[in-house]
Amino acid sequence: MTEAPDALREAVLHEALIGLSALQKTLTPWLFYDEAGSHLFDQITTLPEYYLTRTERALFAEHAEEILALASGGQRLTVLELGAGSAGKTGILLAAAVARQGSVLYQPIDVSATALEEAAANLVAEIPGVIVEPQVANYITEGFTLSRLPEERALSLYIGSSIGNFSPVEAMAILRNLREHLEAGDTFLLGADLAPSAHKTVAQLEAAYDDAQGVTAAFNKNVLVRLNRELEADFDLEGFAHRACWNAGASRMEMHLESLGAQTVHLDGKLFAFAEGETIHTENSYKFTDEGLARLLGGAGFEPVRVFHDEDRLFAVTLARAM
Repeated sequence: MTEAPDALREAVLHEALIGLSALQKTLTPWLFYDEAGSHLFDQITTLPEYYLTRTERALFAEHAEEILALASGGQRLTVLELGAGSAGKTGILLAAAVARQGSVLYQPIDVSATALEEAAANLVAEIPGVIVEPQVANYITEGFTLSRLPEERALSLYIGSSIGNFSPVEAMAILRNLREHLEAGDTFLLGADLAPSAHKTVAQLEAAYDDAQGVTAAFNKNVLVRLNRELEADFDLEGFAHRACWNAGASRMEMHLESLGAQTVHLDGKLFAFAEGETIHTENSYKFTDEGLARLLGGAGFEPVRVFHDEDRLFAVTLARAM
């Protein structure tokens, strides 16, 4: 299932050349997730400042049975997940599904074959009754399949606030594509981080993307480590600094790598000049209101059924039904 090294290198090179040639230099977020980057992100999810993972996990633990009861309508469920990764939090829902119906077919989709293989092995070992049928695919640009038995409903998942990594137009396209794979009455569980409000400060949000231990900074700069290793680039890691800022107008957190001085970088026989203070924009993470999530879901053909919040209203898990 693994991608050929030459093909992966060409994909990395393509993205790097396009992004670094733009007026606002950018690097696509998927470049973060080599082996080292994936490990660093796992560390991020355990940091005290990074509330997203533990808050969503707590919501699943508290409401799993209610979510499944609403999703099933008295029928068996199969579970499909976009961008499944290690499927750590998903195990809570799958265990509840096994307790409810004896077994469950889980269909995770991800670009990383390694992550899917590890997730499948862990889930099968830890939760007897889970049957895993993984698909290696880019759910944004490629097709995928959904298997189901007769009279079985599908519960699809897109969790971890992954939807926030895409522009509003891209997010709508992802959800509409998902809707095309579902039947009326199927359900969709969307985990999304909430925008600053009376309950949540900008400072809380910015801390989640700029932790005191510097793990997020290392994660951000690891993209330069990857380009140096895989494309023989010569980025000076000490010449760039991690920056995280709240863009209120766009309702998103942004991550950048800021050049600390005028410098030139070599990559694939080309020169890329940086002025002092110039940045490489590496990630957006859009934040939502409940009303904005309802509009997004409605525009994609879903009707919200129930919204689950933590008591501090930092995060929302929305169960919606395909119309």
